[in-house]
Amino acid sequence: MTRLGLIGSGNMARALAVGWGQTVLATDSGSGRAAALVGEVGGESLGTDNAALARRAEILVLCHKPYQLDTVAAQAGGFTGLVVSVLGGVTLAQLRTAYPEASVSAVMPNTAVEVRRGVTLLAEGSDAPQEVTELFGRLGTVVTLPETALGAGSGISGVGPAYVALFAEAWVDAGVRAGLKPADAGALVLDTLAGSAELIRARGGDTLAVRRGVTSPGGTTARGLRALTDAGLASALHAAMDATRGTS
Repeated sequence: MTRLGLIGSGNMARALAVGWGQTVLATDSGSGRAAALVGEVGGESLGTDNAALARRAEILVLCHKPYQLDTVAAQAGGFTGLVVSVLGGVTLAQLRTAYPEASVSAVMPNTAVEVRRGVTLLAEGSDAPQEVTELFGRLGTVVTLPETALGAGSGISGVGPAYVALFAEAWVDAGVRAGLKPADAGALVLDTLAGSAELIRARGGDTLAVRRGVTSPGGTTARGLRALTDAGLASALHAAMDATRGTS
């Protein structure tokens, strides 16, 4: 089994490790989260010793803060294996400068990798694309995009779990306001979201066909869709995309 080393043990590192379901080597910046992570999935915490981790790992997965790139690379001391970065805003060129003797890849997974239903964006031009695709394919879907499109892609998949969670919260609240018990409303919302996604996929992504299959002229669905449109659902999503890309 490939020895995976996680530099940084925050939320994304944990999601990846749980999804992979194998022992890992892990470090942190002094928070103690590496010990908690390996306590959950198995493996070994090396504290803050990135040099020791680099000596023992075959693949380094960079989950630290982007501004720490050069400092961590210096600590890794000429690592020659595969470096996979999940650092937002860090380019392949920057990775190659920081790790000149390694193969480097840039990916942007979302937290649904924890349950192996994630989406991982892989930057076009990454080294070892087949190996990286196989590694992250264990966690869900891998989509290769031009490096310049990663920001837009992450504006859907990367932030998506948070958006869906917010939508689900509001929908559950609406159900409770209409008289449902919270547990019943929650179950209905989650199963409806999951089933609807599968239905859209089965229809080849034809969202209009799915809407037409539910909507009768003047019926309850039509009234509800009109209310969502009037409330600015589409405009809100466009504004959110602009905000994630810093263009709002």
